[in-house]
Amino acid sequence: MVTMDKKRVEEGCYYDYGAFHLAWLSLFAGFFAAFAAPPILPALRPALVLAPSDSSAAAVGSLSATLVGRLAMGPACDLLGPRRASGVASLVCALALALAAVFASSPAGFVALRFVAGLSLANFVANQHWMSRIFAPSAVGLANAVAAGWANVGSAAAQVVMPVAYDAVVLRLGVPVIVAWRVTYLLPCAMLVATGLAVLAFPYDLPSGFACGGAGAGGGKRKSFWTVVRGGVGDYRAWVLGLTYGYCYGVELIMENVAADFFRKRFRLPMEAAGAAAACFGAMNAVARPAGGVASDEVAKRFGMRGRLWALWAVQSAGAALCVLVGRMGAAEAPSLAATVAVMVACAAFVQAASGLTFGVVPFVSKRSLGVVSGMTASGGAVGAIVTNRLFFSGFRYTVEEAISCTGVTSLLCTLPVALIHFPRYGGMFCGPSATIDDGDNDDDADANDDYMLLK
Repeated sequence: MVTMDKKRVEEGCYYDYGAFHLAWLSLFAGFFAAFAAPPILPALRPALVLAPSDSSAAAVGSLSATLVGRLAMGPACDLLGPRRASGVASLVCALALALAAVFASSPAGFVALRFVAGLSLANFVANQHWMSRIFAPSAVGLANAVAAGWANVGSAAAQVVMPVAYDAVVLRLGVPVIVAWRVTYLLPCAMLVATGLAVLAFPYDLPSGFACGGAGAGGGKRKSFWTVVRGGVGDYRAWVLGLTYGYCYGVELIMENVAADFFRKRFRLPMEAAGAAAACFGAMNAVARPAGGVASDEVAKRFGMRGRLWALWAVQSAGAALCVLVGRMGAAEAPSLAATVAVMVACAAFVQAASGLTFGVVPFVSKRSLGVVSGMTASGGAVGAIVTNRLFFSGFRYTVEEAISCTGVTSLLCTLPVALIHFPRYGGMFCGPSATIDDGDNDDDADANDDYMLLK
């Protein structure tokens, strides 16, 4: 049911379901664009004369763009509003991606293609910022998780759709192989343009300096850019959440970049079949990430912030252990495709649920700097993936199977700092709330009595 406060409706604080659906659809297009290249890599290699090391370099380029874009998107959302920031970002990325696809003719062009595609994932920050301002504290975990989870399925859609679209362009339209991949890239570009225009055309945005009563609601006074940035950067909890997110969502980014190639080489699958197997990982976002959000809200009803943090630690640790197992199974002398896919799907479920649980905590860190905190946390995912790629997946020191297992071990270790997070008003994993709140944090704590929400 929908519950609203009459005064807030009169102040223009009513949001219909359009905002929710536009938020996840625009991010869906971003994920589709960012992961459009890996499933058609066999076609790109001869067309752009790619060496094996070029794929890793391009993946780092894509992740680096995601990092830069998300860091910039946080302050942009705080100052301009998430709707405008998201719409403009989609259109700019569509133009840049189209130009890169037209002019790419070498390995450097391929890196540029993946770099501009990676920028589209900056919309994740706008997605979470928008949802956190619409939904109440009691439902913010579910709202953030569903909006991001449904959007993340775009990566799975790209794994399945791009090889089919490429084959259709070559076989049915008769386009030469050297040009066919460029024509195929019209699909992600069109998706970005359509969703970007739809978001900008949405008739209502957050009033200047005002927000609906969600966990991220701020005061009526507009803050300066540096005040907003300092509020996020100066909060150690944002850094801890960025680190832990780097090894739940970061694991997802790594797997979505290497899974198709892993199945092609280890199990000798054709391009379409390898894409379908790899898509299983991203497809779990439709249910796993929302399940993490639901779990965060449900345990909070009984155990408060302590429940949210313990659930995050337990679920992410389980996902990390399963990641180790995926690598070990792939390294077996005669690996089973069905068993490997099954364990990979289980790993995806826990890793993605941990992402949902993370953003069940993020809105409580800082009201005035919600966009910056969201951007720092989201950027942590890209940083974790970049570091992991450089440590384990670049060069020939580790096989892909060994690298996947090392990723899981690193995730286990980087989940431990969750125990350091403490909120004076809510407590932490091992400590209850402080007796006296005098560190200024109470201005940023979400109002637990504020029950305005879109979904309940």
